[in-house]
Amino acid sequence: MRTGSEPSTARSPLRMRFWLSLWGLTWAVFGTTVFALVGRPGWAAACGVLLVIVAVDMFMVLRHLRQGPHWQPGRDVPPYEPDHGGKGR
Repeated sequence: MRTGSEPSTARSPLRMRFWLSLWGLTWAVFGTTVFALVGRPGWAAACGVLLVIVAVDMFMVLRHLRQGPHWQPGRDVPPYEPDHGGKGR
């Protein structure tokens, strides 16, 4: 819900999330490989699941970065009326 008090220069931390995803992807690949080599299939599977989750997150972050900035209402657009749960209508 838009209250009208949002900063006009707000930015999403997508680039930071991309680098954290890359860091997580690196460690998930490392963990999956090492645990598979030392014969710990449970931990290897856990790291593999984490690897898939991090890869999907990275894909979504890259998709949002490629979409570019979206239109945001400016100062001339008044804030929306607060939602009172359907009361009064």
